[in-house]
Amino acid sequence: LLARALPRPGQAPPPQMVQSRGSRGLRLAGAVTTALSFPASQVFTNCDYFPAEFSLVATIKIPRLKQKRNEYIFSVVEERSDSLLLGLRLSENPSDPSLAEPEQGQLWFNAQRKGLFICDGLTWRTLLQNKERLDYVEDYQDLYTRSETFDVEVFSIPSEGLFMAAANRDSLSGSGLYKWRNGSFQLYQNMSTQEARAWKHFTIDDKIFLVVANSREVEPELSIIYRWNRQRRRFLRHQTLETHGALDWEAFQIHNHSFLVVANHRRDSNHNINSVIYRWNPNTKLFEVNQTLSTSGAYDWEFFTVGPYHFLVVANTFDGQTTAISSTVYVWLDGCFQTFQNIPTVGATDWEMFQIDGRFFLAVANSQKVSDRDASPYSINSTVYELSMLTQTFIRFQDILTHSAVDWEFFTIGDEKFLVVANSYDGSSYSLNSIVYRWQGYEGFVPVHSLPTFGCRDWEHFSTDEGSFLIYSSATSRLSKVFRLKTY
Repeated sequence: LLARALPRPGQAPPPQMVQSRGSRGLRLAGAVTTALSFPASQVFTNCDYFPAEFSLVATIKIPRLKQKRNEYIFSVVEERSDSLLLGLRLSENPSDPSLAEPEQGQLWFNAQRKGLFICDGLTWRTLLQNKERLDYVEDYQDLYTRSETFDVEVFSIPSEGLFMAAANRDSLSGSGLYKWRNGSFQLYQNMSTQEARAWKHFTIDDKIFLVVANSREVEPELSIIYRWNRQRRRFLRHQTLETHGALDWEAFQIHNHSFLVVANHRRDSNHNINSVIYRWNPNTKLFEVNQTLSTSGAYDWEFFTVGPYHFLVVANTFDGQTTAISSTVYVWLDGCFQTFQNIPTVGATDWEMFQIDGRFFLAVANSQKVSDRDASPYSINSTVYELSMLTQTFIRFQDILTHSAVDWEFFTIGDEKFLVVANSYDGSSYSLNSIVYRWQGYEGFVPVHSLPTFGCRDWEHFSTDEGSFLIYSSATSRLSKVFRLKTY
């Protein structure tokens, strides 16, 4: 094969025999590396067709891969034509290459993900892959924010990169937008906020937005929607909406309509007030009131879809008398949300929806019992519920002991599924361990890692070229932390 593939003497530098780590090979220099080919008709002389099964074994050492869209280490083309029949691509980039019509049936070997994939014309399907497994968690970055931080929102902007918005308590200094640069988050833009409690990133068509939940009690109380300006590469104020002690925003789409829902926590001392769903008006380019829902100390909203059905669930925390109240799951019917199920909760602060093997789960973070007179009012069970297709309701699946839990975050590493809880307070200290739980089928979620945190308020999982990470924000300190998830 080499005799047929290599150029004739004098046309290019001859190959050199080299040895690397005990293995010998030929070093091909110059243009030879891009023209190493042979006609199959001269090799398979007794075959009218290219063999259906054959073996071609080669060891290839490439010092550095070039970032080209269509570059293959092995390909089969029609003789006297450039029409590609079969190709094997090598890549160190963890993201999938762009798909185009000619790439259907082509192979792609990703060195970083240690996997072999084939294109079906729509996506890359896995043929072989060495699945990652979580080994341990390491301290990666100390991130000092402008003040105590209630929430972090991690998101990407096309052609710009990865960003993180921090919702900071202090109104004078406002909140910060951070960009992932050189393997860490660095301050990118200052954002004007009033005792910010949460951020939410969303897109409408090709427009990118950030909305902040401001909780400062002033008249009027206003939360702000910011829109990304591509020319200035900054978020600029787009719209203000009247809110009342807002603690959370959720963005979602139903039938090509875009919605926002705010968790209004209280107005003065009244916790039993309406939270509001807004719908995007494509003509005015503004959000307008679409529906109001009665809530009691609303703390969090979670939107999810099961088959053709769309759901919203609210975490009701306090009704003015007790924390032992129901939180409500709503379902979209006849153009509006209607009550689907009331679930008993205790000071609910967060809902997290996730799927495992076709099963649908909701995890609630319960924060506090009815009163401080109860024994260990902050150390109580939070609960994972599973959607029963038989009864068409969410039923209790697992209770997990937590300590004034304020957030759940679900994430995956390879085939493994995890939940991490934000334990914020045990009645005497904010210095607590937040626990990472791993899914183990019939056993449910079992604790596998214990992470020291201080006033932990929110967890976010994200991935970059440097690996997989967790970040948590502290509601009692300026120090938020980034952890790297080491895998094997």
